[in-house]
Amino acid sequence: APRADTEKTFSFPLDLVLRVHDERVVVAFGQRDGIRVGHAVLAINGAEVNGRFTADGKDVLEFLGNPANYPVSIRFGRHRLSSNEKLMLASMFHSLFAIGSQLSPEVGSSGIEMLETDTFKLHCFQTLTGIKFVVLADPRQAGIDSLLRKIYEIYSDFALKNPFYSLEMPIRCELFDQNLKLALEVAEKAGPFGPGS
Repeated sequence: APRADTEKTFSFPLDLVLRVHDERVVVAFGQRDGIRVGHAVLAINGAEVNGRFTADGKDVLEFLGNPANYPVSIRFGRHRLSSNEKLMLASMFHSLFAIGSQLSPEVGSSGIEMLETDTFKLHCFQTLTGIKFVVLADPRQAGIDSLLRKIYEIYSDFALKNPFYSLEMPIRCELFDQNLKLALEVAEKAGPFGPGS
């Protein structure tokens, strides 16, 4: 599903409290019209924001503090994860996976296969060699187990058989990307109440 970004035009003074968190300008107080606490400033007047700086290098908070810059159009949404943040989240999940396998009352448990929340389900498939494939999906989405196995098949065919791919490195293979997108499109077309529901 596409990210739910919200763009609004504001007059001075800005009725949201913004602060810098992890080198991003985020909403600290005030929610309205789809803008939530924790959403980051993604663009100002159509120009993408780079962390806490505008496209032309000005500090976002200083720019928004100047009444001469109003009215101003600001796009808010969840910030995009950097490669380091993705690695950090994957490492945290790996730790939870290992703890889950040790704490499980089932003898020989392999770890977490699914985490369910109100808004999403996290599905995990671990191969015999220890590689984990993780999919975040709508809680009503069916057929995720077969999607995970298909992703493993695509990984085996297009990453492992690629002589330029090194294990434990990001996969940079056009055929892998194309086939993965195709598999995701097929799973999405199956819909939330598709086969296996």
